[in-house]
Amino acid sequence: MRAPAPRYAANDGVIAAAQAALGDMLIEATDLVGEVNLTVQRDRLLDAMVALRDGAGLEYQALMEIAGVDYPARAERFDVCYMLLSYTRNHRIRVRVTTNEVQPVPSVTGIWPVAGWLEREVYDMYGVLFEGNSDLRRILTDYGFRGHPQRKDFPLSGFVELRYSEEAKRVVYEPVSLAQDFRNFDFMSPWEGAQYVLPGDEKVAGPGPGDTPQGKAPPSPPPAPAAAPAVPQAKGAPSPVSADEVQKAGDKAKKTAKPRAKTAKTTDSTAQTGAGEPTPGNKRKSKPKNPDVVPTKGKGQNQ
Repeated sequence: MRAPAPRYAANDGVIAAAQAALGDMLIEATDLVGEVNLTVQRDRLLDAMVALRDGAGLEYQALMEIAGVDYPARAERFDVCYMLLSYTRNHRIRVRVTTNEVQPVPSVTGIWPVAGWLEREVYDMYGVLFEGNSDLRRILTDYGFRGHPQRKDFPLSGFVELRYSEEAKRVVYEPVSLAQDFRNFDFMSPWEGAQYVLPGDEKVAGPGPGDTPQGKAPPSPPPAPAAAPAVPQAKGAPSPVSADEVQKAGDKAKKTAKPRAKTAKTTDSTAQTGAGEPTPGNKRKSKPKNPDVVPTKGKGQNQ
């Protein structure tokens, strides 16, 4: 595979075609990191989308996604981004409009019906209003949820918490009560490093990241030599080894045990194991000649 991702058409001529099709509806057009971004006027969003869908050299037929972005420091703090795909040209662009908490954005459900659920998600997470959406309800949070979770000023713990009450036999909402305070982490950026020595870092010698204490620490002392193995000692001398490991002075070495088998078994052939024979037995000589013969009284195999 030549490329790690599907290859799309180049951005050459896309901005020029968009400027010719949109005219004064286009506020800004950029080509950054291989992506074309078009910022259009909010109140003329529908006309811009139709022009991008039907314009020559554009033909962006599909709406793939609608995403929101929050910039609290701006007057119009929200960006509503539309990701469009051209099937015929195999190309993608991003169209962006800006708004605030009260100014609605025209709904594009008349152009792409799939935008109904996508606009509901942006409304649920950011609180952006869409004019013309006939079913603008929350889609990810609960019915009585307060606030919009993806806003930068939304608290991490939320406003209320819910649990099942055995007394009321239902789910109840209560103010948030934290059983343990949030932990304070003093980690700094990875390229600066922490201001203390982590376990195991004392072994590191030389300059560390950000000139941290582990980089300034002196080299660790060499490890102690390993203890010598226990050896037999003279008679009567104390020995740290166990009784099984001690070989007393003057004792003769133990004789090596010899195998009792006449022949060493090196293979598992049927001649040795008897596998595949019609009668039981591990060896050929132990197999009866005719196992179906009924033994006479007093002379049977089990008598």
